[in-house]
Amino acid sequence: MVIAAGLFTAANVSAQDYQTDDLLGVWLNEDEDAHIEIFKEGDLYYGKIIWLKFPIDDETGKPKLDKHNPDPELQKRPSLGIMLLTDFEWDEDNEWDEGDIYDPKSGKSYSSYIIMKEYDRLKIRGYIGISLIGKTTYWTRVKE
Repeated sequence: MVIAAGLFTAANVSAQDYQTDDLLGVWLNEDEDAHIEIFKEGDLYYGKIIWLKFPIDDETGKPKLDKHNPDPELQKRPSLGIMLLTDFEWDEDNEWDEGDIYDPKSGKSYSSYIIMKEYDRLKIRGYIGISLIGKTTYWTRVKE
């Protein structure tokens, strides 16, 4: 009983209460090849690519395009500016959810939620159906 109480207390001490707009800013993806600006429109949060480590396609010598997108029309759009995060809502439980994440490396979109692990570190989980079946990535806040 004492052990369980100690674990519960330790979990509460390490938990942080973040504010709804703490998500805003520029983030470096886990592969460290893109910066994503997270912004707010109304009550929803979005994220778009604003910087690429390698913005030019080696084969064409032109800006990289969204070539893996299943929509042939969207395959023509530049990778820079692609909206990766759409329609996230703050749920007042230190989580932004009900959103979608787009993976330009595969051309697939997934249901997603975001948890702020630390003020400068995000855990983003993309999944199909239930969150147990999916992939987690971590982003780091870009210091300005």
